[in-house]
Amino acid sequence: METMEAITAISEKPIRQSKSLCSGEQEYVHKRKQVVLESLSSLGINCTADSVPHITLLASGGGQRSAVGLMGSLYQMEKDGLLDCLLYLGGVSGSTWSMSSIYNDSQWSTSMDKAVSRLSGPGVELQEALAWLCERAKEEYFSLSDIWGVLTSAGIMKQMDMRHLSDEASRNATNPYPIYSAIEKHCFSNGPTEGKWFEVSPHEAGFTDLGYFIETSLLGSKFKNGELLEKKPEMDMIKLQGVLGSAVAHEDTIRGLIPPWLNVSGHLDGAAEDYLRVYSALDKLVALTRSTIKDPEALCDLDKLQKILGDKLKHNESAWQEPEGSDQRQSVFLQSSEELLASVETWSESLKDGAFKTYVSLLTKKVLPKIITWEWGTTRNFLYQYQDSVVPTCLRSNERFHLIDAGLMINAAYPSFLGGKRDIDLIIAPEYSAGTMFETLTFARDYAAEMQKPFPEIDERILEERDWPKDCYVFEGKENEASIVYMPLFNRRNCKDAEEVKAKMEEFSTFQGPFSQEQLKFVLETAKANMKNNKETLLGQIHKAVLHRQNKS
Repeated sequence: METMEAITAISEKPIRQSKSLCSGEQEYVHKRKQVVLESLSSLGINCTADSVPHITLLASGGGQRSAVGLMGSLYQMEKDGLLDCLLYLGGVSGSTWSMSSIYNDSQWSTSMDKAVSRLSGPGVELQEALAWLCERAKEEYFSLSDIWGVLTSAGIMKQMDMRHLSDEASRNATNPYPIYSAIEKHCFSNGPTEGKWFEVSPHEAGFTDLGYFIETSLLGSKFKNGELLEKKPEMDMIKLQGVLGSAVAHEDTIRGLIPPWLNVSGHLDGAAEDYLRVYSALDKLVALTRSTIKDPEALCDLDKLQKILGDKLKHNESAWQEPEGSDQRQSVFLQSSEELLASVETWSESLKDGAFKTYVSLLTKKVLPKIITWEWGTTRNFLYQYQDSVVPTCLRSNERFHLIDAGLMINAAYPSFLGGKRDIDLIIAPEYSAGTMFETLTFARDYAAEMQKPFPEIDERILEERDWPKDCYVFEGKENEASIVYMPLFNRRNCKDAEEVKAKMEEFSTFQGPFSQEQLKFVLETAKANMKNNKETLLGQIHKAVLHRQNKS
């Protein structure tokens, strides 16, 4: 906590209202352009200091598939001399996991080998993860995002990164400027589009389309009526990773995780969803916890719990036969949820004393209640009681908001990079998403139309290739539109037909436990090959981006 004098020194006006870049980002981008200029020269592309193109790589979400895929894409770009052409790197969901990991190294873009090798490393000891979690559990706004953050950091990215994003504000321009994205949960469900997209950079955090920002170090501090009342510690990268990659926070995602035998049309009402939410969250916790544990006895105990959960789920199959919305059905599902949680408590009491039991005890005391209330990404709201009619009521009236996975809205960070603010010439868009191919693009196009931002034309005939796409598409922008190089991970070059694309997506599904070494290697090599195979296309588009920038100036 800081004194009022210290708070006053931070800023006379802690909330910045603007649709333009803050001075810190402007300064970084100015320095980064020199790196880009030298990179273009080494590639034989003529360019002057005032025509350096604004090129960004927008990595899609997609759980560990996108986290590993982005590593592979960046690795190959470094090897091909293309990485330093990037002014920006934008991520959502799973791709932010690898972004937060690689930016731990201030020189990462000169040595992707180191970042890639960490993926196959030994991981994090349970005690280290537990110590972090115990500290977070004491906080007022502890939520499921904290659990998700520590388990993805320790189990998937193999590191506990306790630095703060604002620490990067003073770095030199060795790496592309990073933009992380989330959405505000309540506005996403009920509010205007302007209140949905939330971006976080080393310098600022705020609502992209409303144009309200605070310094990143103040995200989570206490505000009222535009005034900073109390400065709180900034969230570290572990917690931020949990916030940004929390697709399971939204109820629609749970629908997609229903076991096939439960997926009966007309049988999924609120009571059933509440029950499935509890079951699915427990199942994911078990899978991710497994990745932080080496003790054979503890692993055996987890096997027992997984079996208990599975048996309970099947035992409650009869409840699905009750008429939807009936009182009997409601009461059966409520009882079933309570039984699930009680079975976890009973199981935890049987464990022998040690770090694993301490961890499990923390889960049962602190985490299970959050599963019941389904609380994610709880953060103090800097727009609380802010006096401006532009701010939606859903943001003005609440002392806190809930930041969750931006991939639920658009599974790539297009909102932060369309329009005049960052004035992008070329978007390189490796596509690691599950679901319908091209959906990220069409959602971005629809968002751009609604918000009156420029977006290149998409030929509707191309959308017919969604089940078996090519490995690279170019959507050329005119005038103020950015061009987009769109690169599906699984495609005609590496899959013999649509069935193989579908099989690969299932094998490397978004919601599964940490990848095996073989799976890691396969996704890495696939992403590398996609970049390598399309180097000439990328070079051609980079050259056009220079011309695009010259025509603007």
